Amino acid sequence: MTREKLTYAQKQCVGLTGKLMQKLAMVGPGARIGVAASGGEDSFTLLEVLRRRQRIVPFRFELMALHINPGFDPASHAPLADWLARHGIAGHIELSNHGPAAHSPENRSKSPCFYCAMQRRKRLFSLTREYGLTHLAFGHNADDLVSTFFMNMLQTGRVEGLSFKESFFGGRLSVIRPLGLVEKNVIHRAARQWNLPVWENPCPSAGLTKRAEIAQRLSLLTEKKLWKVNMFRALTRWQSGLTESDFPS
Repeated sequence: MTREKLTYAQKQCVGLTGKLMQKLAMVGPGARIGVAASGGEDSFTLLEVLRRRQRIVPFRFELMALHINPGFDPASHAPLADWLARHGIAGHIELSNHGPAAHSPENRSKSPCFYCAMQRRKRLFSLTREYGLTHLAFGHNADDLVSTFFMNMLQTGRVEGLSFKESFFGGRLSVIRPLGLVEKNVIHRAARQWNLPVWENPCPSAGLTKRAEIAQRLSLLTEKKLWKVNMFRALTRWQSGLTESDFPS
């Protein structure tokens, strides 16, 4: 059998994900990983990478996609369902009203994005218990680590970023972020090269969130490549204990 040749971006996604998972012992034999699949580039790339990691690691782990359709377009998840069926990956897909409710008078005290994200996260945690999953994986990337740190500091006065691996419910569940070392632009290229069927976010608040605002302002601050690299590495060292040799060259 001829081994598939990966592009540079695809190799970065698979290799850096593997490095972070191994360094932090994210999963072990018998792990049952639920992937929070939104239909965007990050979570779709995470599914593709973990599917490939299953063939590389010397132990068995299971994958299951968890998709909560926010309710703006009841049929938007069709490409995900087809992709999962084609690759033999289990999935739970359900339609909710989180999105419309978040933008309605029902939500009087929270921002639409906060409300919707909170409801989605609660449901995802419930699904991990229902399916006996040991891990919940999110597609947050290196850029998300930086923007979350500054968003927390500027919005709430807390010095806090994103954990790559975090335990919940007395150790029953581990939340993991395997793409934490991969930059957004690399994920974007790899997703297109793998021809992943991502779809546009139909939410009316898409691109108007505080996170998006922080990311836009940071893009001005990190126009110099070295500044962006050093910012990410500093935050990653502080949060995870990784060393210089753990970062992409």
